[in-house]
Amino acid sequence: MKLFGSSGIRALFSQELLSIAFRVGLAVGKNCPNVVIGRDTRTSGEAMKHAVISGLLAAGANCKDAGIIPTPTLAYATREFSAGVMITASHNPPEYNGIKLFNPDGSSFGASQQERIKALVLAESYDVTDRAKADTCGDYQGAVENHIDAIASRFPSPLNIRVVVDSGGGAASEVTPRLLEMLGCEVVALNCKPTGEFPRPSEPVAANLTELCRLVKESGAALGIAHDGDADRMMAIDEKGRFITGDVMLAILTRAVGARDVVTTLDASMSIDEMGLKIRRTKIGDTFVSEELKKGGDFGGETSGAWIFPSLSLCPDGIFAAAQIAALTAENKLSELVDAVPVYPLFRGNISSKGLEIARLQADLMALKPLSVSNMDGIKLVFSDGWLLVRPSGTEPKIRITAEAKTEARASEFYDSCLDIIKKSVDIGVEAN
Repeated sequence: MKLFGSSGIRALFSQELLSIAFRVGLAVGKNCPNVVIGRDTRTSGEAMKHAVISGLLAAGANCKDAGIIPTPTLAYATREFSAGVMITASHNPPEYNGIKLFNPDGSSFGASQQERIKALVLAESYDVTDRAKADTCGDYQGAVENHIDAIASRFPSPLNIRVVVDSGGGAASEVTPRLLEMLGCEVVALNCKPTGEFPRPSEPVAANLTELCRLVKESGAALGIAHDGDADRMMAIDEKGRFITGDVMLAILTRAVGARDVVTTLDASMSIDEMGLKIRRTKIGDTFVSEELKKGGDFGGETSGAWIFPSLSLCPDGIFAAAQIAALTAENKLSELVDAVPVYPLFRGNISSKGLEIARLQADLMALKPLSVSNMDGIKLVFSDGWLLVRPSGTEPKIRITAEAKTEARASEFYDSCLDIIKKSVDIGVEAN
């Protein structure tokens, strides 16, 4: 059974997921004696949280409940504990829920930690602590205040710009507006009421942010900010109402923090390699980026909108990223920064993974005559003028295809050729994004 994906545990809310939640709590409690827990705004969050708490207490662990908070806020609070547990399915639809596990430095549990948890979760039997050692779960106060104070202290100058914040009804609905107002911004709130049902699809991609783009232009704002359900992601809109792609955001934030040593993923644009920096690439997933940052580095990013600032935490922090891009926009027109970033034609899309074995594709893909092939995460083919990546999603039953080249014709050729090869193997449906 595959328990952990590339970003924790996620599944449709169900009796089985609640059972897993209890067993995860029990497993974490057996390894970590002092744990803080939080959740996002999903309606199933309270049941999931109490299932995990039951497991933690049954294991004899001390547990504190931080309530509804963003994932990076929970991760920052974990520095005072031996582990943190976040109840969230991140950008997945509201009928999903899940669990993310954090170390005191804000990093997600690594592969060896996940294997220990998985072994205990899947064990046929389990032990609980003596009743005399079972504790109660108390409240943890001040998680949000501590997090936003730590961020605000890094931006002492008043920003004096208008910002539209679209939290998608998620856990940052009251947090990011509060932080930006502390920094001197005038905040226009959009979808910032945490009802438990997301008013727009949670993932902050261009197709889901048309209302934000419109409101930024209409309100004369300098910037638009968008989060997913747990605010580990942040994407932005410039003053012209244009969605800024993750590859451009990676370059802008890299320059904003003055980074020289950057960790990013295999699917990030090759333009980042042309910035004269030390670039290290990992498998796709913020867990792998934060794991690599433990070895050093100034900044880490994944083009899905997960930005890691290791000077504060090894957890992707959409709230810190919101403050950083706001501070940058207070001094520069964001559209000018966007237009200054070199952009190569890039195609991304998804296909159903049903009936498709990615390992079988490599021999057929070699017909494209790449210069080199990497199997770090799926299959990445590198050419003299671009690259093609085919890999299974770590969070959904899909195969992801990414192609980039110096010209649009070549990028399209890589992408279309890959689709043709796959179509010969299995009947599929294609979904561009």
